[in-house]
Amino acid sequence: MSERISREELVKIYNIEITFFDELVDSGLLKIQMENEIRYLMYEDLPSFERFANWHYDLEINLPGLEVIHDMLQKMEDLKQRNRELMNKLSAMSGEYEDI
Repeated sequence: MSERISREELVKIYNIEITFFDELVDSGLLKIQMENEIRYLMYEDLPSFERFANWHYDLEINLPGLEVIHDMLQKMEDLKQRNRELMNKLSAMSGEYEDI
């Protein structure tokens, strides 16, 4: 089983409000696992959680702002991936024409 941490442990370790964690989950910014009525965050999702917590507590960005920033960063990553794919296709096509 993958490593995970409970919501209660996160609240203690990161000194955040439990409602902030729940809002991240409710908005779809974090995915959790439930077991015996306990909410768990997978360790692989900790960097996202830490980023949201830093933006919220250090930069005072509210939940709608976090959603917008997350959406824009995801769109940027999608565009980067699409650009890589197009560049690879272009490179392959230019290689084909060099053989002619």
